[in-house]
Amino acid sequence: MASLRKLSAAFSSYCSCSREPHKMATVGVSLEAKERHIVIDNGILQLTLTNPGGLITGIRYNGIDNLLEVINKEGNRGYWDLVWNEPQGSGIFDVIEGTHFELIYQDETRIEVSFTRKWEPSLQGKHVPLNIDKRFVVLCGCSGFYTYGIYEHLEGWPDFDMAETRVAFKLRKDKFQYMAIAGDRQRFMPMPEDRMPNRSQKLAYPEAVLLTNPINNELKAEVDDKYQYSCEDKDIKVHGWICFKPPVGFWQITPSNEFRTGGPVKQELTSHVGPTTLAMFMSAHYAGVDLVPKFRNGEYWKKVFGPVFIYLNSAMDDTDPRVLWEDAKLQAQTEMDSWPYQFPVSEDFQKSEQRGSVIGRLLVQDKYINDDYLYANAAFVGLALPGEPGSWQRECKMMRGIFPYIMWLFLLFISGRSQIDLGDLIYEPPRDGPTLWEIGIPDRSAAEFFIPDPNPNFINQLYVNHCDRFRQYGLWERYAELYPDSDLIYTIGVSDYTKDWFFTHVTRKAGDDSHQPTTWQIKFHLDTIDKTGMYKLRVALASATLSELQVRFNNPTLNRPHFTTKLIGRDNSIARHGIHGLYWLFHVDVHSSWLVAGDNTIYLTQTRCQSPFQGIMYDYIRMEGPPCQQNRVTH
Repeated sequence: MASLRKLSAAFSSYCSCSREPHKMATVGVSLEAKERHIVIDNGILQLTLTNPGGLITGIRYNGIDNLLEVINKEGNRGYWDLVWNEPQGSGIFDVIEGTHFELIYQDETRIEVSFTRKWEPSLQGKHVPLNIDKRFVVLCGCSGFYTYGIYEHLEGWPDFDMAETRVAFKLRKDKFQYMAIAGDRQRFMPMPEDRMPNRSQKLAYPEAVLLTNPINNELKAEVDDKYQYSCEDKDIKVHGWICFKPPVGFWQITPSNEFRTGGPVKQELTSHVGPTTLAMFMSAHYAGVDLVPKFRNGEYWKKVFGPVFIYLNSAMDDTDPRVLWEDAKLQAQTEMDSWPYQFPVSEDFQKSEQRGSVIGRLLVQDKYINDDYLYANAAFVGLALPGEPGSWQRECKMMRGIFPYIMWLFLLFISGRSQIDLGDLIYEPPRDGPTLWEIGIPDRSAAEFFIPDPNPNFINQLYVNHCDRFRQYGLWERYAELYPDSDLIYTIGVSDYTKDWFFTHVTRKAGDDSHQPTTWQIKFHLDTIDKTGMYKLRVALASATLSELQVRFNNPTLNRPHFTTKLIGRDNSIARHGIHGLYWLFHVDVHSSWLVAGDNTIYLTQTRCQSPFQGIMYDYIRMEGPPCQQNRVTH
């Protein structure tokens, strides 16, 4: 590729050149410390940071003086930030500015700089009670730079919650107008002005607008919402923006998931109108307060976020944007293959020689499916703190890194260079009896269910004929249009969950703009009833937002339901165009007296109805017979 050859040539020539004497000179990489700025230059790019704040004010590359938005103030171009609050207090947005600059390391191959902000009691209520060390690393011959942060809460310091922390970049809107977050999720984006009141119409959720008079008329009548560009953590490897004149790509590369919270299927923001690109480390998005770490009783805590890599690439002439995208993907793979990095100076970032490894084999034993062990070929495997089953998805304070691409199952302390062989690990999934019937696929997602076409008045063209059709705006309103007079009825053996099971169980809008509960029905037939055993209903939810699911058997008017989840969930997946949030699994003991020989009906009622966004998404439902009973369901 031309851009790679160009960068390789730049590496060879620049690493042998000399620097001006008034700069703190090395061969290949130089640092100039000014009164208000630090400038690091490796001949390919020039990075400008405020001194001592460590805000990113300038990135010079490929003839463009600054890739960041020059009309923004210096504090609103590139920065680390967080959202925090004192217990019971409201959220405080904090752009992290250092108070002390230090040159950590410098030689002919790299420079690492630090911008620290120390906390002291006089800052209580003003700054988050953390010591924060922001680091930036520039390597010789490298078309980009790295950044990582070290957060520390000392013993005895005040309590607080931290809802979010990230790195944000605001790029030049006159240059970067094409966004790429996946091979099939790329497009020319609206301009930031298009979201202003004179060019757009506010929709039901604050982040969503209908473009009524966009600068690019081809985008007229489209919906823009930053949550439409969310991704699962396991898929956030590289995303960014492309400038066409000259052809330049700006990419945020995440080489590992170990410093992000919530697990591989946690959903996060990526890039969106601004043009903005984000490196998200921690947030409550698609989860709610369950993924907000709470620091109490003066506990000690320390964590390293990153490094992440900001990669810049270019082409020799006007080109298809996919050329730059494909190059960025190759670079992302190079970064992942290099993990854990060896160059960070901080002792808090553990190098490969300080890490151990675990080997073993994961097998599944389900005697009602197969007498033999099943290979867990589709599982994510990793390490997590001890806890209740499924608690790994809510873990958000771990001091040490968690392993990438994970469905955490166990925790072991692993010393440097050690290898622990666990042998065969046998997982026995929840199971009491044979399957009588099932709805869906147990994959923590509602994606396999029926997802309707969007209202033609609220379209994002990116998701037309797209596998992520659930990201269209307003799909929650389609339920009442499809079921105007009565709620969903699903008949086992007749209905098809890909066509007849709506992907989200939502409220119904009444004529006075209020909302009503909805009750879905599952109809099934049993030839006989085993009066001596207990049946079991497994209900796995992929999402819940201020919801309560009540379950009744054969009596929809029963005052006290046979089962209720009570109030659960704050993940907002319905409003934010997700297909799942946090996972919930419920096991309902079903007494034989609740069932009849013949036709049976289960009534599923979502009772909370103050807004259109309250509801649940089902992952999987299974009805089991009593232990040792043969499958007696008839269709």
